Amino acid sequence: MTPRSRATRAGALLAAAALTLSACGSDDSEADTPSGDGGEHGAITLQLSWIKNAEFAGEFFADSAGHYEDAGFTKVTMDPGPGAIETLVATGDADFGLSNAVSAAQVIAAEDAPLKIVGTKFQKNPFTILSLADGGDIATPQDLVGKKIGVQAGGNETLFDALLEVNGIDPEDVEKVPVEYDPAPLVDGEIDGFLAYITNESITVQAQGLEVTNLPFADNGLPFVAESVITTEQMIAEEPEKVKAFLEAEIRGWQDALADPAEGARLAVEEYGKDLKLDMDKELEQSRVQTELIVTPDVEENGLFTISDELIEQVLVTLDAAGISIEAEELFDLSLLEELLEEQPELTELPS
Repeated sequence: MTPRSRATRAGALLAAAALTLSACGSDDSEADTPSGDGGEHGAITLQLSWIKNAEFAGEFFADSAGHYEDAGFTKVTMDPGPGAIETLVATGDADFGLSNAVSAAQVIAAEDAPLKIVGTKFQKNPFTILSLADGGDIATPQDLVGKKIGVQAGGNETLFDALLEVNGIDPEDVEKVPVEYDPAPLVDGEIDGFLAYITNESITVQAQGLEVTNLPFADNGLPFVAESVITTEQMIAEEPEKVKAFLEAEIRGWQDALADPAEGARLAVEEYGKDLKLDMDKELEQSRVQTELIVTPDVEENGLFTISDELIEQVLVTLDAAGISIEAEELFDLSLLEELLEEQPELTELPS
């Protein structure tokens, strides 16, 4: 299994959105025939941000445990990434998508795309500068000075430049080396650091028996939400109950996933991602690591998929550092999530 490499999106709209790493997708595993009663919301498509691995354990639970069906959907087709998530949702080719605040904000600001974030899975984004403990050992932003850092072309360069800016580092003091999405140059000692995902390349390199050091963007001046549910303004205005039903199923799926990460990994390896030859140990570790991105003190207080006012303000500061000018109300609409949690307060509960 090759490490994650989320591709830069093609075209003007797609290029604006490219802040994720990319790789190959897999075939759908969802049942093709609806079962049971209900189904008032019909069939929908969810555009995933990545291949069908443990990153989507909650979605796999929502499907396999019947949460989507119970919420009124006859079928939820999960299209694997990478792909033009924002474009697919904006044009109606997908009803919902899993994006991140930076990618979504870029498209909204640059293209006036009619999109909103209605909830988020990751409170902390998984971007990191990955280094070897016995090599670059980049533990603080100042450790970047004088180092060679592998950065993928496109949107990731914008994000890396923003990391330098918010930490007061002169770009001339860091050598930015063009790389692809495989961290082999880091392992081979050609570079000191590598722009990566803490839930993916970091785990992959550690699996080679190497001790790594991470410099998470979220903890070093660039906090923003990721794996965020996006949909259109039209969907919010015209089909609010469908949006609430989808969020309900998502929350219930992630309650299950957090309660049983081993089963979430199994669903990824043996069922939904069975054609990808995923490694069970890696998927289990990913489940453990991503829990730290999902469950924060804010989530413990307010519930899954919520976004606090303080975090929204932090996201806006990050977007400004990345050169994206946008107001909170242009990017977020959490009103339906708030309604849902008021109607069903049990959804705010986390597994013990």
